[in-house]
Amino acid sequence: MSYTETIGSRTYRFADLKTLMAKASPQRSGDQLAGVAAASEEERVAAKMALAQVPLRTFLNEALIPYESDEVTRLVIDDHSPQAFAEISHLTVGDFRNWLLSSTTDADALTRITAGLTPEMVAAVSKLMRNQDLITAARKRPVITRFRNTVGLPGRMSVRLQPNHPTDDVKGIAASMLDGLMYGCGDAMIGINPASDNLAAITKLLLMIDDFRLRYQVPTQSCVLTHVTNTIAAIEKGAPVDLVFQSIAGTEKANAGFGISLALLQEAYEAGLSLKRGTVGNNLMYFETGQGSALSADAHFGVDQQTCEVRAYAVARKFNPFLVNTVVGFIGPEYLYDGKQITRAGLEDHFCGKLLGVPMGCDICYTNHAEADQDDMDNLLTLLGVAGINFIMGIPGADDVMLNYQSTSFHDALYVRDVLGLRRAPEFEEWLESMQITDARGALLSASPQQPLLEGANDWMGIA
Repeated sequence: MSYTETIGSRTYRFADLKTLMAKASPQRSGDQLAGVAAASEEERVAAKMALAQVPLRTFLNEALIPYESDEVTRLVIDDHSPQAFAEISHLTVGDFRNWLLSSTTDADALTRITAGLTPEMVAAVSKLMRNQDLITAARKRPVITRFRNTVGLPGRMSVRLQPNHPTDDVKGIAASMLDGLMYGCGDAMIGINPASDNLAAITKLLLMIDDFRLRYQVPTQSCVLTHVTNTIAAIEKGAPVDLVFQSIAGTEKANAGFGISLALLQEAYEAGLSLKRGTVGNNLMYFETGQGSALSADAHFGVDQQTCEVRAYAVARKFNPFLVNTVVGFIGPEYLYDGKQITRAGLEDHFCGKLLGVPMGCDICYTNHAEADQDDMDNLLTLLGVAGINFIMGIPGADDVMLNYQSTSFHDALYVRDVLGLRRAPEFEEWLESMQITDARGALLSASPQQPLLEGANDWMGIA
């Protein structure tokens, strides 16, 4: 089906829904690289006007990527709930935007329709929204998950402590981990990107974190971000695996490039569940995504990068994840050119994920060759804090010495908690107070040798 829109004396024609969606997207370098972006701002406006008139039910009948050739499309269509969709089935995309922003649409209403939404519907409405609209609607939709603590409660924001090391040196990782905990970070998880995918090295890191967690009774969860097949192998060998990690994308071909399928993710999910390591819940999958991943694998099929990204969230929600992380500026300026594009993408990803019922966090980051800096990251951090982000990253000095990119620091987490009054996960907050790291309000106490966490920590790390 084709679509048209007239502005003045000029009529714009869009061959199909896929083309219309791409042309309606805010400007970004990845869509320009793919050759799917609007040729002018006027064409972009025309596409938005035409998209606003598209009935939501159209997305159930016009697949952007064919059902027969893509298992993600099949997942989206087969899992769609007509009952949940009924409440909004009469709306156009523009009407849906207005419904989302209405003062009468609350968290209960957004929860009711979750199973009736497809990623394409959600991506479409986001293209009609200003940044403040994305923030307003996302803030209405908390997504709460549980493993050893509870993440996503309103008024709270968690931090993934990322103590990476370029050689997987255990002492170096342990020192960064202790540093982050002393700043009150780590309630989302302690997650290490290993420099090696060697199973013995991965197991060594898992054992180290688990030994620390048990010694100090830390109510958090660990993860070593290796390929899901390595995690399955580690589970089979008895390693203490908490969260099961995998990078995912929004098309079958892109996921194949990661070496995964929906069946393999199901196997990993069941392997994780078999360990029964959660204490307050059993959400245990950890997924990372990023706009541009499908294009970089030549697996986007002419679909704009943001819509491909939102399709990845449909993959994620199938497996009841504990955390989903859009690593927003990591892929590089070829996909998100500057701070403005990174900011917009982060707000889009968070809004779309939350609307689909996914526990969204964001690695607020950029690479050193992007037209962005830490001021841009401060802005996005603040906006996402207002929007109700589930978690952000905590990295020593905001500079990951293993992955060589810029993110958010332990101090950044303190800043956004302070200015927005955000608390930590409740179980972790209680632990910090018991360890004399924070007071009852969650504020850091002055460091002193009497803090229980410091007692014996040097001996534990093997430091004289």
